[in-house]
Amino acid sequence: MIDYSPFWETLHGSKETTYTLIIRHHISSATIDKLRKNKPMNTTTINDLCRILDCRIEQIAQYIPSEKDQIL
Repeated sequence: MIDYSPFWETLHGSKETTYTLIIRHHISSATIDKLRKNKPMNTTTINDLCRILDCRIEQIAQYIPSEKDQIL
């Protein structure tokens, strides 16, 4: 499972807020909700977040093995 808890830590340490992501950077509230609920999102959005927060992808997301992962 992809976990976005690093995003929240990175956001907290930055000058940005969820409000500025939505208003200034045009990140949708649906994307913020996906981050909160660890829902899938595309790599373009992750790239945008890395650019906005000036961070590495590891500061946005991490992989955690889970029994809920789909069977390959």
